[in-house]
Amino acid sequence: MRRAVAFVALAALVVLAAVLVAAQQGVRAFTIDDLLKVRRVSDPRLSPDGRWIAYTVADTDREANRRVTQIYLLPTAGGEPRQLTSERQSSSSPRWSPDGTRLAFVSSREGGQQLWTIEVASGKLTRITNISTGADNPVWSPDGKWLAFTSSVYPECTTEECNRERVEKAASSKVTAKITDRLLFRHWNAWQEGKRSHVFVVSSAGGAARDLTPGDFDAPPFSLGGQVDYAFSPDSTELAFASNRDKVEATSTNGDIFVVPVAGGEARRLTGANTGNDLTPLYSPDGRFLAYRSQTRGGFESDRWRLMLYDRRTNQTRSVTEALDSSVEGYSFTRDGGRIYFVAAERGRHPIYSLALPGGEIKKVVEGFNDDVQISSDARTLVFTRQSMARPIEIFRASADGAGLTQLTKTNDAMFAGIYSPAAEEVEWTGAEGARVHGFLLKPHNFDASKKYPLIVLIHGGPQGAWNDNWSYRWNPQIFASKGYAVFMPNPRGSTGYGQKFTDEISGDWAGKVVTDILNGVAQVAGAPYIDRERIGAAGGSYGGYMVNWIEGHNDDARVRFRALVSHAGVFNTTSMAGATEELWFTQWEFKGMPWENPEMYNRWSPHMFVKNFKTPMLVIHGELDYRVPYTESLQLFTALQLQGVESRLLIFPDEGHWILKPQNSELWYNTVAAWFDKHLKG
Repeated sequence: MRRAVAFVALAALVVLAAVLVAAQQGVRAFTIDDLLKVRRVSDPRLSPDGRWIAYTVADTDREANRRVTQIYLLPTAGGEPRQLTSERQSSSSPRWSPDGTRLAFVSSREGGQQLWTIEVASGKLTRITNISTGADNPVWSPDGKWLAFTSSVYPECTTEECNRERVEKAASSKVTAKITDRLLFRHWNAWQEGKRSHVFVVSSAGGAARDLTPGDFDAPPFSLGGQVDYAFSPDSTELAFASNRDKVEATSTNGDIFVVPVAGGEARRLTGANTGNDLTPLYSPDGRFLAYRSQTRGGFESDRWRLMLYDRRTNQTRSVTEALDSSVEGYSFTRDGGRIYFVAAERGRHPIYSLALPGGEIKKVVEGFNDDVQISSDARTLVFTRQSMARPIEIFRASADGAGLTQLTKTNDAMFAGIYSPAAEEVEWTGAEGARVHGFLLKPHNFDASKKYPLIVLIHGGPQGAWNDNWSYRWNPQIFASKGYAVFMPNPRGSTGYGQKFTDEISGDWAGKVVTDILNGVAQVAGAPYIDRERIGAAGGSYGGYMVNWIEGHNDDARVRFRALVSHAGVFNTTSMAGATEELWFTQWEFKGMPWENPEMYNRWSPHMFVKNFKTPMLVIHGELDYRVPYTESLQLFTALQLQGVESRLLIFPDEGHWILKPQNSELWYNTVAAWFDKHLKG
């Protein structure tokens, strides 16, 4: 019965996809210029009375090669937005005061990045901080008297005067040399410069700020965004925060939850028994519980995130999401503390879930790819961001049970009205060891089922990551579909959103089951009558770049032959990567130790061991400021390709890191990649 239902559902999806493709015949192609013009909506914040939503929109200044973010205000009931800020410098992170009269935000309008407030009714601005090391990520205390924020300071300095002197001395010095005496001295694209992130509090009226987390450690630890890692207690007397106190942070993912009096004093650790990460604390509105997200396996950054409840009365802690085989991402309490709403990955999407407290049933209330969930004070309305591969982020509203889904912002609707931007089609196939594998497919512009089209296979990074049905600026498949390619995005072993076991099965097996998963998927997609099997290319970044490098030395599957490859920031030599990257916990977990501890595994899975088989034309791309996968990996790769006589090209961005972010650089990236595929798959 289930198989029959599934077949009918699949047939309906195929028909729907055909209708959608037909409907888009005749619309113009989506271009790189269009991608740069997309206005980036983010960070919705619901006012305490539920009537208004503050949010941000980032616009690209192509000439200045940057993006500028401004704050907008929108009625929750729907209507036209109103722009609140308009300086040449960005304003971001709007946060409502508890009484709903002001918004705190971050701006560099008078030089360095500081906290400001704006009176919503009058527009009156007040500068709150004047700290030499800058301020970020404001959080209001429930009584409205304090703002918490982060700043990267010199840990040996105990006064603002000391920090200011150090900042001014560094700015005026002609010497750019770096000195360090510990690991994790640089991260992603920046040197630490001897600084530490600390949590401060300042009066909401302005004045001197106080460091609540002094010491030679980061509070909170580094993250890639999302929910902040500190929160006030409901009575505004205590602050919970996350920090990693392990001596060698480069080998540790052991973040812990601490609490400290807002008036100052010694911090108390709550989660010392757990060796995995504990982050994103949040108090229940009644103060009974402190919630946080937790991983149980130390040293593994992609372990499942469980939602934990610490009972402040009994000092007992328990997981409330054991029944969900997925990682909890952003979450929020209802005002009465009776429920938590959160998002979690599921097969390329982020549904919104509702959890009854203190540990009841978990219900899925909104399908699709959603985030930034806000809940009205009466617990009747949800406000959140929503996106897909076909449309960038907009803000939506729904009732608490998911009914009445309504798009509130229509920031990019007019732009996309006449542009080819197809919805992603879902694909399933059998991978290694009989596992079911899932991915997405985009049809080319002006698709005609009677014709044959070249295929581009995009391989995601991580390796614990996934292609999601969401909008992308760095690897946007719409660009390639609009240029006449079918685009296939597989989610093989290691991908998130398919259960923790599926995610785990790539560690120590970087080119084992995952290769079978990918090639079986490509073979199935290439079997469609509209795909030209003789014109298949592949591209990927980070681990995806690694996999492209591996394919370069193993391009011998009888079913699938790649004619062109693009490697962006890919690992080429696993041994040199291990010695030069910053997050050593990553290589230690993935390869079961360092190269001198487990040389066999490093050599087994290293693309550089198979250079003698290199034959396929390859474009190699990297940013010099990439400290996650140092750009020397791509220099080694390009050298090997050239010495083997393989047609190859190297594109290096001196001012970019792991991702190519600046508008003009992004334009060059897309144009270069597209030209490479056009030459080898269309020529």
